[in-house]
Amino acid sequence: MRISELLKKDTMILNLKSSTKAQVIDELIDQLDRAGRLNDKKGYKKAILAREEQSTTGIGEGIAIPHAKTAAVKTPAIAFGRSQKGVDYEALDGQPSHLFFMIAASEGANNEHLETLSRLATYLMDTNFRNALLEARTEEEILQAIDAKEASEEESTEEVAEQTENGKFVLAVTGCPTGIAHTYMAADALKEKAKELGVQIKVETNGSGGVKNRLTSDEIAKADAIIVAADTKVDMDRFAGKKVIQVGVTDGIRRPKELIEKAVSGNVAVYQSTGGSKQDGASEGGGKGGFYKHLMNGVSNMLPFVIGGGILIALSFAFGIEAFDPEHPSYHPIAEMLMTIGGGNAFGLMIPVLAAFIAMSIADRPGFAPGMVGGLIASTGGGGFLGGLIAGFLAGYLVVLIKWALKNLPRSLEGIKTILLYPVFSILFTGVIMLSIVGPLSTFNTGLENWLGGMGTTNVVLLGIILGGMMAVDMGGPINKAAFTFGIAMIDAGNFGPHAAVMAGGMVPPLGIAIATTFFRSKFTKQEREAGKTNYIMGASFITEGAIPFAAADPGRVIPSIVVGSAVAGALTMMFGIGLPAPHGGAFVIALVSGNPLLYLLAIIIGAIVTAIMLGILKKPAK
Repeated sequence: MRISELLKKDTMILNLKSSTKAQVIDELIDQLDRAGRLNDKKGYKKAILAREEQSTTGIGEGIAIPHAKTAAVKTPAIAFGRSQKGVDYEALDGQPSHLFFMIAASEGANNEHLETLSRLATYLMDTNFRNALLEARTEEEILQAIDAKEASEEESTEEVAEQTENGKFVLAVTGCPTGIAHTYMAADALKEKAKELGVQIKVETNGSGGVKNRLTSDEIAKADAIIVAADTKVDMDRFAGKKVIQVGVTDGIRRPKELIEKAVSGNVAVYQSTGGSKQDGASEGGGKGGFYKHLMNGVSNMLPFVIGGGILIALSFAFGIEAFDPEHPSYHPIAEMLMTIGGGNAFGLMIPVLAAFIAMSIADRPGFAPGMVGGLIASTGGGGFLGGLIAGFLAGYLVVLIKWALKNLPRSLEGIKTILLYPVFSILFTGVIMLSIVGPLSTFNTGLENWLGGMGTTNVVLLGIILGGMMAVDMGGPINKAAFTFGIAMIDAGNFGPHAAVMAGGMVPPLGIAIATTFFRSKFTKQEREAGKTNYIMGASFITEGAIPFAAADPGRVIPSIVVGSAVAGALTMMFGIGLPAPHGGAFVIALVSGNPLLYLLAIIIGAIVTAIMLGILKKPAK
């Protein structure tokens, strides 16, 4: 079903009056009802709200696609709304939404509305298409833009099918541990390069919204090779016996041509399943091995606890650094409540969750319980973040060992292995080992905290340079994540300075590039200048990934520029004595820093300007 069959002029609003998510939903539902597309307005709204309760349909990049399938719909339809000023729709990237597509599918309909939603989301990832919708002056121009996009996509599909009728068929899976940026950028890069090379490809995305475009067993059977470009857990057992290339998600963005050419060459190792959730072992083409993927699985599942708890802790400090303490003169009950929820509970679960999901990545579900127990021992015993890492890997590989040791049990005992033997032995052994090492780990952590706290100005600045620079080296890769993980560990240890440098260093690359595209326009193509505008938002939101397309296109000039700028920002942050108790949030949490917020902002701006000037000097004029 074409989008134009569902979207008509009478279901469009070019200038939404709404200023909140609830108002947007009401305004679009009213439009559908006036157009005669609904049987039961209240019933349809109930279905829309029920879908929003599952997860927001604000997919980011200024787009929201609320949808529902219900008997309250008389005629399947799409309502379109546009807000020039933007509305907070609780989008995945935290940014205002400007374009709204509300899908109304009738109860008896098939899954065409979901296919339409999927196509819409894919089309709307195209910056030029989004701009066309934003700039359209009439309903007719909106429909023309959509028709043109659908026609171009159909021609593209036909062209690839014709070129590859007797050629190669490649599958790919992309996934990143945090957010949606890497996942979809890698998917788009692979699809675009496959089209150029005349190779048929299908890409499954494992983003924060779940698995999309899932590969089928028939497709896997027919595929010549499979590219897995992911830094998070992927179901790998389905690829047993197939030729598989495993790399990090950033390789999917930076090296799509190389990966596709390798896939069709046939010179690819056959993947051997271990019966678990393996996505470890050696990776093809320089990809990262199991350690990094297991770590990222733990970190990605830990982040909601860290971010939510960390920001609540930071909010408690707004009442006074010790306002949560009933014995302190500055005590405030709201500060105590925020600290109890954020610090005592959400943040308290950080290390057990980290350990549990690392262990689960290694050993599947049997690893979860011993990982959680080992992480709790580390957390309560003063083992800290390092103890959580050790507990996760220890529990995971102990379960693998226990599975191996018990593999020859009589068949009559097979049923009790998972529910009895695995949990008893794994929790016991993990607990005994963690109890024996948590004391030395606590001593080590105390020594590290004292060493960091006693650093002189020179050493503090040097640490800021290192952490800031690391955030820009690979923009979301293992070096970036190592710095980010260290910053979180320091927050857990009560030292907020390092993470302030980490966040400043992560904000500078997209901000510096955005400034460069604004003031050195001749050095960038029109497409790059358009992409540069979104980098202002991505940089302010602490999404370093916005720099990746620019770095991939011109690494020799872009990477040195962003590394230097980020290092400068990190150094200034430490020199100014800034501390950041919130692990994420970018510009939205600057007011919560300990120290002078204006100096923190100044450090970030100076770093971004340094990057912009270097780019303006180093880059050659665009052709």
